[in-house]
Amino acid sequence: MKIEVRNLSKQFGSVEAVTRVSFGVNEGELLGLLGPSGSGKTTVLRMIAGLEMPTAGDIIIDGVRVNDLPVQQRNIGFVFQHYALFKHLTVFHNVAFGLKIKQWKRQDIRQRVSDLLRLMSLEGLGDRYPHHLSGGQRQRVAIARALASRPSVLLLDEPFGAVDAKVRQELREWLIRLHDDLKVTSLFVTHDQEEAMEVSDRILVFSKGRLEQVGLPSEVYEDPATEFVARFIGSMNILEVVVKNGTARMGPLEFPAVGYPDGHRVRVGFRPYHVRVAEDPSMFRLRAKLRHVYFLGVAYRLEIETDEGLLLRSRMNKEEFRQYKFQEGAPVSYAITQFRILPEEGTHAPLPASSPLNRGPISP
Repeated sequence: MKIEVRNLSKQFGSVEAVTRVSFGVNEGELLGLLGPSGSGKTTVLRMIAGLEMPTAGDIIIDGVRVNDLPVQQRNIGFVFQHYALFKHLTVFHNVAFGLKIKQWKRQDIRQRVSDLLRLMSLEGLGDRYPHHLSGGQRQRVAIARALASRPSVLLLDEPFGAVDAKVRQELREWLIRLHDDLKVTSLFVTHDQEEAMEVSDRILVFSKGRLEQVGLPSEVYEDPATEFVARFIGSMNILEVVVKNGTARMGPLEFPAVGYPDGHRVRVGFRPYHVRVAEDPSMFRLRAKLRHVYFLGVAYRLEIETDEGLLLRSRMNKEEFRQYKFQEGAPVSYAITQFRILPEEGTHAPLPASSPLNRGPISP
């Protein structure tokens, strides 16, 4: 089931919650809607579900405009953050609730619920009540209930927000396997960048009611379309630098900036793993002092202070880190191996777009 959203907007009084949002969802795709609280992502999800009416724009599902269709006629399953299970009903009857409303035959209901409980790894729990279940089990019951009537589209609003970190990770992996098995066109809302990167086929990044970028997880991470995306997705060093003679300079740091006028201020961004650090002060031409070393489990983060007083973050894996004998407070050398000039605030493309050197390496 394909979905197309065209110039969708939503106002609540004088507040514009969503502004002219357009995107498409391919059949069988798992699409992540990512952004901070208040960015409009949940409002978009609720409009697709029919729980909110758009102020403007169209929602097309499988070629049919559904703006005026009630929730019951859209064949959509919806999963809420806080489960929304009926406390007085057993697991079996929670999952079966929608099927009874649609007047399925009793035998068909029993078979469908049994199949779903097995699929959700909830076998033997049909007679329990929600308060007897763990958070992860409750969320799986909520998803089973949403899938019971075989919806064409599954919408999940912060589905793992009410569970602890360990269960959250388990549920992510479980959702990926479930989607691979069922291939239901799915959209899920999250404010967790790591979750969106891990689970989504593609990511939609929202900010202040606007769609900032649509792309593969690798695309939104490596090639952010706006400064907001660059700051929100992962960690990035960002410097404001002045251009002179086609080069953006800050002390000894030089970034090619062909096409920008002299005196123009640009923001240069580079990921921590593009900052190479060596304990030998003569290894690279740029000098700094190692301020802090943070152990991250699978990697180390280094915070260095340049001779000009800039604080930069570097990242290296454990194997590389153990080749050195870094000492906090000791002098180090560093090099920036790759960077990009970020789009100016309010734009959605690097400026100027024709510049061939907006992204590139800086030699040690």
